[in-house]
Parts: sequence; C-alpha cells; structure tokens
Amino acid sequence: MFNLRGRRAVVVGGTSGIGRSISLGLACAGADVVATSRSADSVDAIASEIEGIGRSTLRITTDVAKRASLQALHDRVAAELGDVDILVNSAGVTKRVPTLECSDEDWDEIMSVNLKGTLYGCQVFGRSMLLRGYGRIVNMASLATFVGFQEVAAYGASKAAVGALTRSLAVEWAQSGVCVNAIAPGIVPTGLNRTIIESARGQEQLLRTPMRRFGTPAEIAGAAVYLASDECSFVTGQILVVDGGYLASGVNQ
Repeated sequence: MFNLRGRRAVVVGGTSGIGRSISLGLACAGADVVATSRSADSVDAIASEIEGIGRSTLRITTDVAKRASLQALHDRVAAELGDVDILVNSAGVTKRVPTLECSDEDWDEIMSVNLKGTLYGCQVFGRSMLLRGYGRIVNMASLATFVGFQEVAAYGASKAAVGALTRSLAVEWAQSGVCVNAIAPGIVPTGLNRTIIESARGQEQLLRTPMRRFGTPAEIAGAAVYLASDECSFVTGQILVVDGGYLASGVNQ
C-alpha cells in the first residue's frame, strides 16, 4: 500500500522543515520528487538527498508568491520528467505580533505566501491534472485553521482560508479524478516556530497536547504519503489533523 512508484510529485516549500520531510517521504515511497523553494542552496541539498534515495528530481528555485514562477516550474517539470501527479503546497510564513500592530506589509506577505501561493499552485498544477483526469493535491493547513492563537491573526486567517479553499476545490474537482485535501499539523518544532516552542508559551502548548510531546516532521510526512496515494481515491475535501490529540482534548484543558 501507499506505493508511489511511477508518480511524479512537486513539493512547493519542500526544502526545509515539514516540507523537507514530505519531499523525502514521497521519494522513499517511490515517487520522483521536485522539491522547490527560493533558496538555490536548499534546493540543491534536498535534490542530492532525493537522488541518493534513487529517485529522479530537478533543481528549480521558485517564488510561490508569483504565479509566473509556479507556471515555469510546472512547465519545466512536465517537459523534463513528465506530467505531475502530486502537488504539495507546503510553503508558509508567519510573524507573531499583536493584531493592533500588524502592518499592511506583514499581513500582505503572509496572505501572499500562505493563501495566494496555495491558490496559484492549485490553479497552475490543477489545470493539467483536470485535463488528464488524475491528481492528488495536498495543502498545508494548521491548528489555527480551527482555533485561535494569540498574536498570529494574519497567519490564522490565511490558514482558515486554506481550509476553505481546499474544500471548495475538492467539491469542484471531485468528478474529475483530482483529490484535494489538507494536513493540519500539531505543534512540530521547525525553524519557523522553534523560538516560540522553546518559550513558556510553547511549554503551555505541550501541556495541552494529550500525548505530552511535540510531533515530528516525519509524522506529518506519513500523512502526506497517504493523501498522495491511490488509496486516497475516495478521500477529498478533508483536513487531516495530525496533532497528538490537541484538538480532540479542547484547548482549555
């Protein structure tokens, strides 16, 4: 089960943190994987790891906030590796700031990367998937898709919108062989949130997680491999929460 051999995957934001683990997880499951971000050094490093697993890849940098950049990514992958079967939208940014102090620039950057970047990826890659009648799209939601957290209003709004976008596309594309789902990771230490996790607030989140531990990027990658597989053929419009029981317990425990 969950054999991705013969499939081609693109992971946007796939060179660090959770995205990196997803890229390697898809490759270990048999897919050829192109992991991309804005950093040429990071792209080169993950490409070498993917090649070390024995899978094909390309070294392409991408700016998720620019539709033309994603279109160029799509066109090159299609030309050199073949049609893309799996898209993972994993690029994301955040900034912790009191909402009254959130600047237009911060709000626009977070929305541009987290929401518009996800939309652009779905549009660019989804168009060719619909023509072929097959595709797996995995977006990155968050616990903030469901509950409020202090001083991350822009991030929470962007991730709530990603959830709504995922469900809308799933309904639109359900009869065309394209499954659109999302993953909502629990508290997972990455470069994006490590300073917060190491603070008193992070320890409070740990106590609210029934498993009494944080997750790992590899545990999120396992969910992505499932949602990218043929075994997911009757699953669409879902937000798969991988959080150690955080939401199930209620945030006030």
